[in-house]
Amino acid sequence: MVDEATAVYELHDHKRCIHDAVTRADEVCRDKNVRLTPLRRRVFELVWQHHRPVGAYDLLAELAKEEGRNAAPPTVYRALDFLLEQGLIHRINSLNAYIGCTAPGCNHQGCFLICHRCKTTLEVDSDLLLKSIRTEAGLHDFLPQQAMVEVTGLCPNCRDAA
Repeated sequence: MVDEATAVYELHDHKRCIHDAVTRADEVCRDKNVRLTPLRRRVFELVWQHHRPVGAYDLLAELAKEEGRNAAPPTVYRALDFLLEQGLIHRINSLNAYIGCTAPGCNHQGCFLICHRCKTTLEVDSDLLLKSIRTEAGLHDFLPQQAMVEVTGLCPNCRDAA
């Protein structure tokens, strides 16, 4: 995970980052025998433009700017729903926004570190955290079906700037 964090917090080849994400999305959709239509692909690319969660209306504005016309909100929401169903993006509930999944096609729960200053968001894979959630739930005879952990704080860049 250190390499992944470094890629998010430091300068990296972001065009390559997006290209790799789209390549993985194509593979996931091909394996699931579903279509990544041009609109779905473009919404996916826009979600990956930054390592920050992006809202649906921000996506609408970007599409309108590119196409020179207003896209209908249901169109973007349908594309986002498709991307969520395929496990290609995550919804960050606390921000009502979306971010690309770093492990598409893998059945996993989301754990996110969110900088409250710059909104940079890092998806982390923490088996220990999820095991703790399952253990605690078991102590209360509760069967968890989905867990989303969102931790806010300061990323290294914002912490160093403070």
